[in-house]
This record gives sequence, structure tokens and C-alpha cells, in this order.
Amino acid sequence: MNSRQETGNTRLDDAARAGWLYYVAGNTQDQIAAKLGISRQTAQRLVSLAMSEGLIKVRVDHPIANCLDLAARLKSRFALDLVEVVPSDPTSSSTTTGVAEAAAAEIERRLRSAAPIVMAIGTGRTLKAAIEQLPPMECPQHKVVSLTGNISPDGSAAFYNVIFTMADRVKARSFPMPLPVIASSPEERDMLLSQPMIQPTLELAAEADVTFVGIGDLGPKAPLYEDGFISEAELKALQKAGGVAEIVGWVFDREGRMIEGITNDRVSSAALPSREKSLVIALAMGERKLPGILAAVNRRLVNGLITDERTAAALLAGA
Repeated sequence: MNSRQETGNTRLDDAARAGWLYYVAGNTQDQIAAKLGISRQTAQRLVSLAMSEGLIKVRVDHPIANCLDLAARLKSRFALDLVEVVPSDPTSSSTTTGVAEAAAAEIERRLRSAAPIVMAIGTGRTLKAAIEQLPPMECPQHKVVSLTGNISPDGSAAFYNVIFTMADRVKARSFPMPLPVIASSPEERDMLLSQPMIQPTLELAAEADVTFVGIGDLGPKAPLYEDGFISEAELKALQKAGGVAEIVGWVFDREGRMIEGITNDRVSSAALPSREKSLVIALAMGERKLPGILAAVNRRLVNGLITDERTAAALLAGA
């Protein structure tokens, strides 16, 4: 063995010793320096070398470690810009628990920014549950805009439209969409969207820095149907056309392609903001929503996702 190899091996021995003292024995770098008779800077370099050479294998023995691993894999697999995976409760059938709390934390973090932002908001049960958990805040520098109409077919306020609840909680300038979720005809939809009071809201929605939306399934208990926005005949027609899910009323198939006609030509919602220039985060979990979530991330209808570990694992298995 030549002297260069000996020097290299000795340095790796020193790195392994420093790495053990730091990661296993819990010593500080100052303590390592004292024990090995080296400078603090050398101790720091040796600890870094131990990690870079693969001498140290870090294992986090906690349930959250699986969530972090799933999030990293989802982010890489689907080229997403933001992914958060929360632990699943095996005893719960809820489609909001955990995800709503994580979404609330992410929304709050964005609103804590001193720099003004435009936040677009969709609708749905998970998003409503998240907004209800926001603490009272004063955010006059921000603008919050609704992507979807807030009027139900009977003329009442749409129950799962959250713009007014959010405006009350965070005291930001809010921009509702005073329209029916789905118009009675394409002509009515076009007429409503052309109104001067609606145009600024549509333009603002297109400029959103961050957007939070839910994903609704199109099964027998589809939110669009249960909440009275579409008829049973329309639901069956959408299913027959290949529809599996919807985001703010826009129905799409397993490939993430929008269904032509039926109800999509009557939806009054704004278009989803650009996924190339901004962040569009879906809040969704559960087996019923799997086809829709998979289509949305595959087609890049969204570029962010907050979900639970069971759904995350299923997405990776089905990709």
C-alpha cells in the first residue's frame, strides 16, 4: 500500500470516528475537536466527509419518515413543485382529516408573507375544512379570489364555497364570483362571464401566485350531483363520456382531458391559473378520488398536492 492510499484510508478512519461521535454519540463539533485533538473546522469537514462518502446511514425511526419518503417520490415521479403527505388514520373513513390541517398550515404560511400575493381558492369539503381551521389574521396586503361561482341552483349561497368564510377569517381583500356554478346554457354562461364586473375577477384569478383546489369524484356520490349542481342524467352522461373527476366544476377523464360539452360548456368557473408560472395545489385523499388525483398530476392540471400516505402509496403503485 502506498503512502497516498494510507493517507486516504486514515482520513476515512478519522471521518468514520468523527461521524460516529456526531451522529451516534451525540457530540457537538467542539466536543469532537477536543476528543480527537483537532480544530473545530477539521471536525466539521470530517463529519461532512463521513456523510458524503456514505459512511453514515441515517434512519429516522418515526411514522412521519414514511410520509417524507412518499412525498419525495411523488414529487419526483410526477414533477410536482410541492408535495406534502400526512399520516393516514387506519380507523378513519374521513376524506379531510389530516389533509385539511396540513392545507390550513400551508395557507396560513402563505398569508403570513409580508409581500403581497394573490391567492385563488376553489371549493369543496376539504378546502372548507381547511379554511375553518385558519386563525384570525390581518392580511390587508393580500388578495383572495374565488375561482368558482357562489350561487346554488336554487339561488342560495353555495355551501362549500369558502371565499366569504376566508375573507372573514383573514381580513384580506376578497373577490367572489357572483355567478351560478353551472349556468343553464352555454349562451347564458358566455353572457355572464362577459359582464364588466366579472372581468376583473377573471383577470385577477389568472394572475394568482398560489391556488388551492379540491378534487371531486364523479361516482354515485359525486359532490356536483349531491350538492344539486348537476342532475342524475347529467352525471350519467359525464360518466359515459369518461369523466372521473372535476376541479371547480371542470370535468376531466382518466387522461386528464376535459370532457367536451355536457356540463363543461356551462361551467362559470375561471380557468385554472398557469401551472408554469404559479403553484396550483390540490387537496385530496381517499380511494374514490384516486383516478382523479392521478389524472390531475399526470396531466399537470395541478403542480402541487397535499394528500395522505395511503393515497400517496396508491398513486405511486398506479402510476
